[in-house]
Amino acid sequence: MIKVQHASGGYTNESVLRNVSFEVGTGELFGVLGPNGSGKTTLLKILSGILPVQEGEVFIKGKRLQEYSTKEIARMVAVLSQHSWQSFSYTVKETVSLGRYAHQHGWFQSWNKEDEEIIQRVMSQTGVSTLQNKNIQELSGGEKQRVFLAQALAQEPEILLLDEPTNHLDLSYQKELLDLLKTWSVENDLTVLSIFHDLNLAGLYCDRMLLLENGSINIVHVPNEVLKEERIQNVFHTDIKKQPHPKVAAPQMVLLPNHERVEKTVRIDKDLLAISEEYIALSSPIALRTMSSGVIGSGVGWYQKFVNRHVDKNYNCSDHRLEMADFLKVNGFEPAETVGMMTAVFPEDVAYTLCELDSFSIFVVVTAGVSNAVDASKSDLHSFENLPGTINTWIFVNGELTEEAFIQSIMTATEAKCKVMESQKVIDKVTGTIATGTSTDSILIAATQQGNSIEFSGTITPLGKLISKAVYECTTIAIQKSRKRMR
Repeated sequence: MIKVQHASGGYTNESVLRNVSFEVGTGELFGVLGPNGSGKTTLLKILSGILPVQEGEVFIKGKRLQEYSTKEIARMVAVLSQHSWQSFSYTVKETVSLGRYAHQHGWFQSWNKEDEEIIQRVMSQTGVSTLQNKNIQELSGGEKQRVFLAQALAQEPEILLLDEPTNHLDLSYQKELLDLLKTWSVENDLTVLSIFHDLNLAGLYCDRMLLLENGSINIVHVPNEVLKEERIQNVFHTDIKKQPHPKVAAPQMVLLPNHERVEKTVRIDKDLLAISEEYIALSSPIALRTMSSGVIGSGVGWYQKFVNRHVDKNYNCSDHRLEMADFLKVNGFEPAETVGMMTAVFPEDVAYTLCELDSFSIFVVVTAGVSNAVDASKSDLHSFENLPGTINTWIFVNGELTEEAFIQSIMTATEAKCKVMESQKVIDKVTGTIATGTSTDSILIAATQQGNSIEFSGTITPLGKLISKAVYECTTIAIQKSRKRMR
């Protein structure tokens, strides 16, 4: 649909863009990224014919851009510039109706039912139908942006050129707009080329991206390749972290503040632990980077409070997460800042230990009862019962963990727990074989993210050795305490 070959161009004799070559296919949503001054808007003006190509060629549908008349271009290409809304003063409907000009014979002399249906449809799709009789100068910036998008869509173009289309829009309209553009690109073969300021929106919606740097192309590729940490850091000159979107296969970028954490250096140990008849709690002076399977606070996040709550072995609730959140609130814990677990084990039967090396340390807390022990290799012989977890393992690391180390810590801790099952001869009552854990065990790994960086935590790494030793010892002691109580 669009083909650019060795194009250079800009203003007067100055070339803002230099030797730019790329192609955009029919129905593609193509993003243009780059820092301020990199040539994004200049590229859009060249593609729309506003600025001439000083060198090279631009082709639309296989034909040189210069060979089209102005009206022919208007029928094929619609443009929404960043500052369109500053242009003139009409009602919203009149403004949107101007998008039909390229399809008219004379000045609105051929206005018909189809034209009316089209402008009503695009006003509805962009959320401005209720504003159609208002003067455009009375609208907010976000409302004006949606009006001019409706005007561009009213042209029913084959190509839509957008300069930061989500500028001035709140979150809901950003999503609605880009969902709409994506749908049109797929269903109507609309080719969309859009400048994006927001790298995350571009990563979510674009099929491919072009990254400009100082007027030249850095890369043209799929989002996952363009949005690489080192590349974005080098081009935008800022610290940034790449991570996957939690729901869709799309890269997302997170800014890293350049200030030091203001919190004093802390160490998680027994001095932060509180034990009552109802729960075990650890309160950290700072938020800890956490990976957990708790009833509350599951997944990955930052938390300051950690609660292991005792419940009766016959506990049953239709909404245990809501009930647990209510429990936390009653006891002075903010659920949004807390990882909450449940156990049928009595809190006083907890086992904990601090293990240290020169460069880091860990604090491990375990509650463990084995009345509902299961051999994972024969779990298909069990019926499902959502019993409270009986082996809950907390591992606090006084150090900085990589993502890999977080996951390896869980693996190492699980291996150590399984070894305890064997050494303590914990039997699966259904199968008569050695158990590997209980049916609803929970675990958390939490790190201060201060001090030395720890890249790995497999079983024979320095951190892995501490985790193996501490989890094995604490789980053994906790099982022995629980068994003694049961006699």
